[in-house]
Amino acid sequence: MVLVLSAASCGKPQAPESAAHAPETESGGINATPKQFHVEEATIASIHAAIQSGETTCQQVVQAYIDRARAYNGVCTALVTADGADIPAATGMVRAGSALRFPTHTVKASTVLPDLDQYKGLPLDYGRMEPTVSDPSVMAQMGLRVGIPNAGQVNALETINIRGERSVTCKGKFDAHPSTGPLPAGAPAACEEFRKQPDALERAAELDAQYGSKPDLARLPMYCITTAVKDVYDTRDMRSTANNDVNFAMDAPPFDSTIIARLRAKGAIIYAKSQAHEFNGGPGDPGGASKPRTNMVSGGQAFGSWGGQSCNPYDTERVTRGSSGGSGAAVGANLVTVGICEQSGMSCQGPASRNGVTTLLTTKGLLPDNGGIGYQWFNDRAGIHARTLADAVLVLDAARDDAQGYYDTRDPFTALPKALIPEQPYAKSVIDDAGLGREAKPLKGLRIAILREHMVRKTANHEAISEQIDREIKTVLRDRLGAELVETVTPDYPDDAEIDNLRYGFSDALSEILPRLMPEIFSRRDAKGALVFAVPGWDVTSYDYLLKLSRREAPLTRAVNIVNFANFGAEPCHSALCADLAFDVDRYLAERGDARIKDWAAWTANAKFREDESRAGAENWVNFKGHFADGKSDRLARSYIARLALERVMRENHIDAFVHPENTVPTPKILGPNVGAISLDGITPFFQVPRIAVPAGATEVVVEPQYALDDDARDYISVLKPGTPRSRLPHPMPISITFFAGQGAEPVLIRIGTAYESATHHRFAPPGFGAVD
Repeated sequence: MVLVLSAASCGKPQAPESAAHAPETESGGINATPKQFHVEEATIASIHAAIQSGETTCQQVVQAYIDRARAYNGVCTALVTADGADIPAATGMVRAGSALRFPTHTVKASTVLPDLDQYKGLPLDYGRMEPTVSDPSVMAQMGLRVGIPNAGQVNALETINIRGERSVTCKGKFDAHPSTGPLPAGAPAACEEFRKQPDALERAAELDAQYGSKPDLARLPMYCITTAVKDVYDTRDMRSTANNDVNFAMDAPPFDSTIIARLRAKGAIIYAKSQAHEFNGGPGDPGGASKPRTNMVSGGQAFGSWGGQSCNPYDTERVTRGSSGGSGAAVGANLVTVGICEQSGMSCQGPASRNGVTTLLTTKGLLPDNGGIGYQWFNDRAGIHARTLADAVLVLDAARDDAQGYYDTRDPFTALPKALIPEQPYAKSVIDDAGLGREAKPLKGLRIAILREHMVRKTANHEAISEQIDREIKTVLRDRLGAELVETVTPDYPDDAEIDNLRYGFSDALSEILPRLMPEIFSRRDAKGALVFAVPGWDVTSYDYLLKLSRREAPLTRAVNIVNFANFGAEPCHSALCADLAFDVDRYLAERGDARIKDWAAWTANAKFREDESRAGAENWVNFKGHFADGKSDRLARSYIARLALERVMRENHIDAFVHPENTVPTPKILGPNVGAISLDGITPFFQVPRIAVPAGATEVVVEPQYALDDDARDYISVLKPGTPRSRLPHPMPISITFFAGQGAEPVLIRIGTAYESATHHRFAPPGFGAVD
């Protein structure tokens, strides 16, 4: 497919030089060298140092990020239409002071989807411009779309905390500063109280006025750190709708999520809501009478009906990956300093990997996860995106309340045993460049297990990244940093003669635990009536088998492993049903107290969804009655067993952490096929254990998959045709190495991750998003 669109078809004019970039001369006379502070690649420490030295002010820092949003946060996708004809010009919501402009060129569907004349499925959801439900004067892209090559835009931030554009209910003059006098006639009553809240620039000016160049960093460790927040988390001074186009009576909620309130109290500038897949993974569908009427084929990722589709700053034709993709792209493209993401499956770690940033995901319950619109179930959790892991750790420390610690009365999962949380700040575990220089082998004495299940070379497209991360593990973790390596054993990956094998594996642990704690699982059958845990030559439902299995004298089926245990043999309770979106949203709305959107039925009646499949699922939730699904307790029990098995494997083998590539499949295109991604949902979210991901370089090769019609020509599937040659990617794409361990293992993961980060410095900025002229 060749697109002839240019960035000019949808881009914005370059922003003027920001105040934070304005030159200041150092003392030294007429030939003094101008001294400038740039927010590009800035860290928390460098921002604080620049403010303290007088190079910049907080207000100038925030203005610099606004200028970058004006330059780079525009539309990056083109509509896919039946005929590829041009469409009329249209404008969207106002961001960073100007309205979005949409491309008028479209892409003919037959150039993206082969054999279109033979397609027999539901009508395709062709791309089109439509007015939004929230504000009919604002247009939005709907339906099929592709990323524009070299667009120069990323659409990573959905809403920016600028007066007049941070709320749709109170937009424009309805958000005028109180000093300007009474609001205009017709302003909603809620706007009078809303406008009293300072926007991001005004809050920065308040900090400058109070502290100048002497901020109290002990009390305000997040001083002037511009922060983007995934839109599932409430912010009292910005629209919060889970990236959905829904017409609230007042679109800004009356309160902050706890994590946002705590970071705000520690000096952070709550600056923007990041683009995301609406409702995290979509509303799902519990089943019912409503059925989709059109086929979206592939809606891309980090895509909502209100803000549209985000694009990868390293290649704007490609996805940001994961529902928190807007957060990853915003941090990666230097549109914000840090981001608060959310992960149900791989929504934080995927965008970190593919957008060249780090992520820190804690033990479930360490970071409060309340005040959000989404699943909010037992494996959901807030995470942190930053360009360095050391910065992410500073955010984690800042989220600790001075009185309550990490506990939050609004989130029962935060009632963690105190022993899981160290008394010292997590930053004490960071190994920075200086620490690396003082200690030749800082990871000596640590034992790290390579999880080979996530390095299986399922296709030719899995080889390059798997081999590259294997080299990183050996040359950096072992040879440079001194860690001892062992590896898991799987029949799908050749045994590495250099690395010792685990002597006690995950199947060994499950063999001992499952017959004792969950024996009923061995009686479960699949749709064809066959026993799911069947082992040839054994009656797995018998007392004798269970007794022998518990003593490891009988075999466990090889079909279950650490990667798939979350779903293997589970009660029929797919993620949407187990999560029970309607129940959680109804609980949330009761607290929010909106005059129009009081429950899920009202939400559905006042919303437009990103695709018709989501609309059908949302309507089915309105009529859903199965709130007592057995699968909920089944998943909780299996999560507990998974943690026991993981800890037992780690203790038996003296393992401190596991390591593997975050993913071994190159980043797919928006509306592009994707073959062979290894699901990560079955480990850290389901096990409720911590994970970090750190940039590990870039990949430059791909074996591009293709679309093909399925057997009955009713849908498109992704295929990797035999003989497809390996080709060079048009732009090098970031990849990531990732580490996880048991609950409470954050200090050791931080030690490993920051040591690796300091030894490699693999993070590189996306070339197309440099300093603003």
